Amino acid sequence: MIKVEGVEKSFGAVRVLRGIDVELPERKVVAIVGPSGAGKTTLLQIMGTLSAADRGRVIINGHDVSVLNQQQLARFRNQHIGFVFQSHHLLPEFSAIENVAMPALIGGQSMGQAAARAKELLAALGLSHREQHRPAELSGGEQQRVAVARALMNGPHVVFADEPSGNLDSRNKAELHRLFFDLRDRLGQTFVVVTHDMELAQMADIKITIADGRIV
Repeated sequence: MIKVEGVEKSFGAVRVLRGIDVELPERKVVAIVGPSGAGKTTLLQIMGTLSAADRGRVIINGHDVSVLNQQQLARFRNQHIGFVFQSHHLLPEFSAIENVAMPALIGGQSMGQAAARAKELLAALGLSHREQHRPAELSGGEQQRVAVARALMNGPHVVFADEPSGNLDSRNKAELHRLFFDLRDRLGQTFVVVTHDMELAQMADIKITIADGRIV
């Protein structure tokens, strides 16, 4: 479902990725691990079309995203990719349901359609009683669940997550990790997660280790 071929990336004189080749199947939880500075987040950003490789290409569900221009990439991200970050990046002035609906609104759906879908997702994630609350009124675990619901809003082929449980306590971290596997089973969702959490990495269907810009 995701194919990375010969991806290289440098920042100035520093070579961060040194020729990455990997194929990731759908409906799996994939953990990307390795020491700090190994290139994990850079690889995630390239796969997620947030950054461009210097060489190589990325194919997602049959689409070679390496040949798309910026406008096409933005549309592709909106329609096919979800993101969850360590900091949830929820808009503080909007309610949970409005935050979740945002990708659909950007994609051109009406507020009625988007709100109905957002309501379903929040219910599925156990947050029906919080849908009108703003981020400041939610716990850290609830905020991250809202961020997961937002990532799922447009039915993406893959959700990329960068240290999604890094700011959570142990209980909320465990709940978030269980949620990924539950969504894999219930929705057939694919997750690609950069993490330092070895418990999550050992639970994952596939674990990829990166060191010095290469897959070990």
